[in-house]
Amino acid sequence: MSSNAAGGSVPTTPNHTAVHLPSLIAALIIMLGGTIYPLVFARADGTPDHGLAMALFWAMSAGLVRGVGFVPHALVWRFIFSGWSCLAGLLTAAWLRFGT
Repeated sequence: MSSNAAGGSVPTTPNHTAVHLPSLIAALIIMLGGTIYPLVFARADGTPDHGLAMALFWAMSAGLVRGVGFVPHALVWRFIFSGWSCLAGLLTAAWLRFGT
């Protein structure tokens, strides 16, 4: 913050981070895919697969937060909502869907 002639404080220009397209695209695909075809979160017999849903929703949340360019200040939140976290959620979902 800097001060102006009237004695008030004027906010300085914040550090802007750019849009992270890979994370944003992954999040939008999960969001739209799950909206159009919700059985993507289910097993072959139609029962819900909560582990798969959790991994995909984690990837979607991290992708949206990082994708729009927001980087949290706290280290734990920065890790949870990072592009790498989005990738980890996607890999976990792929392992749960195809690996087991």
